[in-house]
Amino acid sequence: MIYFDNAATTFPKPPQVVSAMKKALTDYGANPGRAGHAMSMKTAETVYDSREKCADFFGAKAENAVFTLNCTHAVNTAVKGLISPQTDSHFVISDLEHNAVLRPVHAMSKNNGFTYSVAKTYDDDALTLKSFESLINAKTKAVVCMAASNVTGRVLPYRQIGTLCQKLGICFILDAAQGGGILPIKLSDGINFICVSGHKSLYGVMGTGLLITDGKYRLRPLTEGGTGSKSNSLEQPDDLPDRFESGTVNTPGIIALGAGIDFINKTGVEHIRAHETGLCQLFIESLQNEKRVKFYADRLADFDKRVPLVSFNIDGLQSAETAGMLSDAGFALRGGLHCSSLAHKKMNTSETGTVRFAPSVFNTKREVLLLVREVKRL
Repeated sequence: MIYFDNAATTFPKPPQVVSAMKKALTDYGANPGRAGHAMSMKTAETVYDSREKCADFFGAKAENAVFTLNCTHAVNTAVKGLISPQTDSHFVISDLEHNAVLRPVHAMSKNNGFTYSVAKTYDDDALTLKSFESLINAKTKAVVCMAASNVTGRVLPYRQIGTLCQKLGICFILDAAQGGGILPIKLSDGINFICVSGHKSLYGVMGTGLLITDGKYRLRPLTEGGTGSKSNSLEQPDDLPDRFESGTVNTPGIIALGAGIDFINKTGVEHIRAHETGLCQLFIESLQNEKRVKFYADRLADFDKRVPLVSFNIDGLQSAETAGMLSDAGFALRGGLHCSSLAHKKMNTSETGTVRFAPSVFNTKREVLLLVREVKRL
């Protein structure tokens, strides 16, 4: 199986990530920070080492890097924790949002007083920014949007949106599931909360994510419980990261995530993006004369404004059919709506979905050309 489904989960993992995971299971088997014995203390130190790496990667203080189950968990923590239930308030999201943003915001809109607006996005960043700005009103508490679309790859002007939010004094929550590890995202870009998955472009394992904060806004926790600190109190601790890390954390996953950050730092974000972009360009160039192959956002020059993934369809076939036949031929690509109904509505592909080609730094030109040959055969 040649794997091109890296926008969902990267595979294979770097060797150092696999080694770190194995070492965590053999050497760091105790609960971190939950006991005074040597193994617990050593495990806690190793978890903190990963926390420091993750925080530094996004320009945060170590205590402001909270480990979550995934990016969706991080988004829900930020979105639902920012305001109290029944609060008369308003959020702005984009018309490309993943269900990780759309569904919690929509769920909150069932409460009295909460509303949200959907900003239209354009190829022109200035128009996109103007679209967001036009929807902000006196009740707007936050802008929540993705760094890059998981369907089109389009990079939103998140830095400009961050500057706008800072100017207006409203919270900016960034869903960096598709941008973290590919784009040089930092809190200094005007972002208050960065939500990111560990198992995608950070090269960690499933069941890991991050909520990175600048500490400006205090969130209500979604869960309360044991944190290993202030155990005599009936109240959840205020201190970060304990406030949001109730229960035993995914120690092996966290240690492996730190190794994933090491891999990115050693390889270089720019190198990773350039390699993957080159494979996307090769894929498009090799198929651009095939009349039955339809690309979405297919201009090669646009890759400076996109993360490296390509959505396409073969005329006459549903995306699931195409992905199924490619799987039978030994290629892993994802077909469907990619949990992004807004983006597919915008692209008029709600009925068919799209097939998504998403290479990683470990894929080769030869693998891409083998896929091209199979697509042409289909």
